[in-house]
Amino acid sequence: MITMNENQSIHEAIEYIIASLKKQGQAPGTLKNYINSFNVFKKYLAECKISKVNEKVCLAYIYLKTGAKLKSFNQKTLDPNINRRMKPLHLLLSYLDTGKFIYRQRKIKEPFICPEGFSCEYEMFVEECRYRGYANATINSNTDKVGYFLNYLDTVSVSSSEKITLKHIDGFLALYDSAAVKYVGTILYVLRNYLSFIYQNGFILTDLSLLLPKVRMMRNSSIPHAWKKTDIVKLLKAIDREDPKGKRDYAIILMVVRLGLRVSDIRAMKLSSLNWNRKTISLNMIKTKQTIELPLLDDIGWAIIDYLKNGRPKTICDRLFVRHRPPYNTFGETASFHESLRRYMVKAGIAIPLGVHHGMHSLRSSLAKNMLEAQAPLPVISEVLGHKNINTTSIYLKIDIEGLRKCALDPEKVFK
Repeated sequence: MITMNENQSIHEAIEYIIASLKKQGQAPGTLKNYINSFNVFKKYLAECKISKVNEKVCLAYIYLKTGAKLKSFNQKTLDPNINRRMKPLHLLLSYLDTGKFIYRQRKIKEPFICPEGFSCEYEMFVEECRYRGYANATINSNTDKVGYFLNYLDTVSVSSSEKITLKHIDGFLALYDSAAVKYVGTILYVLRNYLSFIYQNGFILTDLSLLLPKVRMMRNSSIPHAWKKTDIVKLLKAIDREDPKGKRDYAIILMVVRLGLRVSDIRAMKLSSLNWNRKTISLNMIKTKQTIELPLLDDIGWAIIDYLKNGRPKTICDRLFVRHRPPYNTFGETASFHESLRRYMVKAGIAIPLGVHHGMHSLRSSLAKNMLEAQAPLPVISEVLGHKNINTTSIYLKIDIEGLRKCALDPEKVFK
């Protein structure tokens, strides 16, 4: 490794890092991203007349670009937009501090190869998940966790399901001693389903699922994040409605704000879902498999018309909203529009609190809050949000401050 001279400028340090990345054999696209990120950062330094780079400077830059208030550069975040901007600066700070180029490459997840002795029941379990109509994301999550368990059994020389004992299960669960309670609960839930399945299908003689420990978790312990009405107005105004992609994004976000639609339903919405004569939107909801008919509100209708006439690319795709890159097809089933939403939040100057869910789903919470404030009955809110069970909707009662205020007790009367 080559160390840096003390007089070396920030520009030379960045050039050295780029050269080192090239030497490592990084892909052209990756190099381009690093170069672009560093160029934007250098422009920021020049505009602010900053000559010395340290952690404080980098944190201020991240806040300016993403709205995230980080306490340090070691703070972990799951937001890809923040991570994308932080990674080049991590390299720069490390290099300025040590004089060495240290690149920590993210490990690529290897595809799961089922140990031979468990392949039959594992494939049957995957097929059962499909038969039950689980979403692909749910199937992947379940099979990932079953895969962890089967790999563990393989490492402790358990060659078939019939040889699994409670001791092996305890050993596997011990690996998650320090994990979050919610994650451990998910592991146990999936493991319980798998063990019950292989018992019912004759692969084990004892139903080991009944012996699994239980994790106490408070249901609906979190408080939904709801937006301020003023922030929603600022968000919508921040979208460039002269831009074709902006026309699409405006219509999408407006539908979530006004109708509380899930992103999965917006992705799946077809041109035929719109009935212009009756002014309705008809959908088969992806999550609940239920059919719902919603009003095609005037502002949403005009936003869609503007998108269809002046923004939507010419394509044979029957989905209402499509990608704006060739071949102009449908969004993938994992597309969340999170990046677009965050970009508009930053542009609107809306603070993004760390640790608080602020994706598209939070806009549904805001609609629920507004309906509660308008004293809409819970069954009506449940129907609008497309919930199967009214108990699911009741979680939003936590953010109805005025409603909760009416439930407050007078301590003097209680303790009299």
